[in-house]
Amino acid sequence: MVMSSLKLQDLIEEIRGAKTQAQEREVIQKECAHIRASFRDGDPLHRHRQLAKLLYVHMLGYPAHFGQMECLKLIASPRFIDKRVGYLGAMLLLDERQDAHLLITNSIKNDLNQGIQAVQGLALCTLSTMGSAEMCRDLATEVEKLLLERSPYVRKKAVLTAVHMIRKVPELSDTFLPVCAKLLHERHHGVLLGTITLITELCERSPAALKHFRKVVPQLVQILRTLVTTGFSTEHSISGVSDPFLQVQILRLLRILGRNHEESSESMNDLLAQVATNTDTSRNAGSAVLFETVLTIVDIRSAAGLRVLAVNILGRFLLNSDKNIRYVALTSLLRLVQSDHSAVQRHRPTVVECLREPDASLSRRALELSLALVNSSNVRAMTQELQGFLESCPLDLRADCASGILLAAERFAPTKRWHIDTILRVLTMAGSHVRDDAVANLTQLIGGAQELHAYSVRRLYSALAQDISQQPLVQVAAWCIGEYGDLLLEGSCEETEPLQVEEEEVLALLERVLQSHMSLPATRGYALTALMKLSTRLRGDNNRIRQVVSIYGSCLDVELQQRAVEYNTLFRKYDHMRAAILEKMPLVDRGGPQADEEVKESKEATHLLEPAPVPTEPQASKLLDLLDLLDGPSEDSQQPPPVDPSPEGTLIHLLDLPCAPLAPAPIPNLKVFEREGLQLNLSFVRPPGTPTLLLITATATNASEGDVTHFICQAAVPKSFQLQLQAPSGDTVPAQGGLPVTQVLRILNPNKAPLRLKLRLTYNHYGRSVQEIFEVNNLPVEAWQ
Repeated sequence: MVMSSLKLQDLIEEIRGAKTQAQEREVIQKECAHIRASFRDGDPLHRHRQLAKLLYVHMLGYPAHFGQMECLKLIASPRFIDKRVGYLGAMLLLDERQDAHLLITNSIKNDLNQGIQAVQGLALCTLSTMGSAEMCRDLATEVEKLLLERSPYVRKKAVLTAVHMIRKVPELSDTFLPVCAKLLHERHHGVLLGTITLITELCERSPAALKHFRKVVPQLVQILRTLVTTGFSTEHSISGVSDPFLQVQILRLLRILGRNHEESSESMNDLLAQVATNTDTSRNAGSAVLFETVLTIVDIRSAAGLRVLAVNILGRFLLNSDKNIRYVALTSLLRLVQSDHSAVQRHRPTVVECLREPDASLSRRALELSLALVNSSNVRAMTQELQGFLESCPLDLRADCASGILLAAERFAPTKRWHIDTILRVLTMAGSHVRDDAVANLTQLIGGAQELHAYSVRRLYSALAQDISQQPLVQVAAWCIGEYGDLLLEGSCEETEPLQVEEEEVLALLERVLQSHMSLPATRGYALTALMKLSTRLRGDNNRIRQVVSIYGSCLDVELQQRAVEYNTLFRKYDHMRAAILEKMPLVDRGGPQADEEVKESKEATHLLEPAPVPTEPQASKLLDLLDLLDGPSEDSQQPPPVDPSPEGTLIHLLDLPCAPLAPAPIPNLKVFEREGLQLNLSFVRPPGTPTLLLITATATNASEGDVTHFICQAAVPKSFQLQLQAPSGDTVPAQGGLPVTQVLRILNPNKAPLRLKLRLTYNHYGRSVQEIFEVNNLPVEAWQ
């Protein structure tokens, strides 16, 4: 028995009553078969009912493509009930990817010219939903005529359709410019709101439109003042705020018109101050208007007092009980911290309080803002607050917090001792979460502070005795004990509490590090080298050290085994040279012009001091082969001292001699980004003194007619690299080839691995916020080989 076709209501009830997915599919398959049969029979009276059922099936996720041509037939029908379902089907089943959507262009054009409001509304809704660029070009004239239609119902839909057309085809801007000025006098709320939206789209996409509509700023100011003082109509008021949607849209348009334009900004200053002081923020509607006001004040060329008022409003937002409002305030203050640092600095206590928020997104944003607020005057207080947060912060924030504290301490440290104490405390609390270069930076800092050697080794020894789980801390402590272990035993440091340490205790602690299952291979290497250096700094017998070193001669780790074998050989065959080889490391300066000059002087001195050929002992050449030390220190090290032309002196002289660098080949520049006139180019330099260091200069230029503001360039590299982003030269890229914005990226590539770079650009252009994330995989080979 063949089941008859169901009505729409019956179909819905039967589908909802299906107990399994198989039953639902069975019902839908049967009904789709009836719908196909009805379409083939060509029943004109019930075609709209069949299509309505098919649209419901489509909404459930089942295929309904066979109903596309029926939509075209219903749209062409003279009956309104057919047109209504046909246009709805076109909006759901058709899009730009299918050529069938172009077939309804003529039907829409006829319906727009019919004069029946309901039919015109259907056609406009469909055009604004799925109109392609070709349809927009063909129907722009009809939509322009309907913008002046008497019926506000049609005008409102025509304005929204014009917005869609501008987004699809920006070159149609000239078509709608004259009409918009007339529509600004509109009293109908929907039409006025749509007109403001249309003008906003025109200004964002056309510099000519932006210049044209700057003339109507006084009119927009008057409309907004009327809204604030007398209101538009009571039916559009929300929580006591007069028409917040229209206020927000006008403020956005004023922000675009006033950006980088002194006259327009001046004409809206008084109004913005009035809105900022009279808006009630007890409800979300008022907060939305006030936040939009703040954004407008910040983006235009407003008065200094007005900008301070905007920052204070954001400070009040931080005290709001709504988490979303607090998050928005923190994000906005983070954007302002560069341009209005002193004003944002006043709200530092409130920002620090937000660190304790249980919400992860709030605490992360508060952490970013707190780190941005650190300067030379408040570095002690802010670092103390951030260290307190580091003790209890979630694990996913520890790395960011620890790295931020270390960078702030490096930039604003008042004294070297304070700097060392700060890094030690961070390593103690979150050593496993710090950056890879933290160990190297701290060892360099301690090595350069000769007056703090005794203080540092005692602090590190005490910290190591309490906890050997934090690997970076253990590595620094082992290095420091190996270098300055003699100062640890002297007990002559007046800056710390008296600490009596015996030689056996120091050796036992390093052995404990070597035997700990928590120690990484690199950490064991630090400890083994420290033991070896202590053999020349301690006054006792070295038998215990020799026994420990000999044990690791058969270690499974190749690097550790090699070190142990070399150290054993020093004990057995070259004990008379051990003290000279294991001297304290010289201070290693960071790469720079001064370091390059020192390297040059070192080469000249080495050339002048080169002695006449002197016979060398066979043991010295064997030692060179054994220890494989001919690579010497890095080229940014200090100039080696003059040595005696004795066999041993010649050996040490050779060990410290830096290798002569090859002249670096020029590296070609690379263009990595271009959009709407904004271009980003990378240039590369490898300093001769540090071959593993690559300096990348990112240069942003703007050939368009609008300034690029709030420009931020962020970069990321693989974990085997070390990246440091220096401060950019600015955050605004002027239009028409103005002064470019530059930023230097310092990348350390110790393994000389192929370099990959991931960039994220965020900026505002023509009133739009843009974010671009892309990878750069085609860097020149000379940049890393």
